[in-house]
Amino acid sequence: MSPEGSLTSSVTENRMQSVGVALEELLVTAQKQECLTVGIYESAQFLNTDPDSVVLCVLAADGDEADVALQIHFTLLQSFCCDSGITILRVSGVPRLRRLLASVDDNDDDEDNRRQDGDIHCMLVTNPQADHCRLREVGIYCQESLRVDQWVPELVLQDR
Repeated sequence: MSPEGSLTSSVTENRMQSVGVALEELLVTAQKQECLTVGIYESAQFLNTDPDSVVLCVLAADGDEADVALQIHFTLLQSFCCDSGITILRVSGVPRLRRLLASVDDNDDDEDNRRQDGDIHCMLVTNPQADHCRLREVGIYCQESLRVDQWVPELVLQDR
């Protein structure tokens, strides 16, 4: 690899790490403010009733999750979000997301149990009035990814 390629790779990796941290902070803030819908079924219901309040759709799955039903749900959610102008981000690092969101709501046993069972594959960030700087950073990353012909921007969360 040339020195330029190595530098580009390093810059891209740093950018993805920065956006990953921004996404994590955004999700934690949204959960604390009760502006986060978690779960495929819950997200589909919310999108059906109030799509205008959704500012970000996060679809989370790791590469080893080849569940056909999950992929069908993702395709339908992506299509709906694209038609509605909702920013979409595909994320890998489901265990990291589980720990992150479980640490926010230690008192909510039902929610924690559902997340332990794996229903964390879709998350909607709502409340467009919340002008969160991390939302802007994630949104810019998604727009930049779309410019390089990624239909759905992707991000890998680093385990810490």
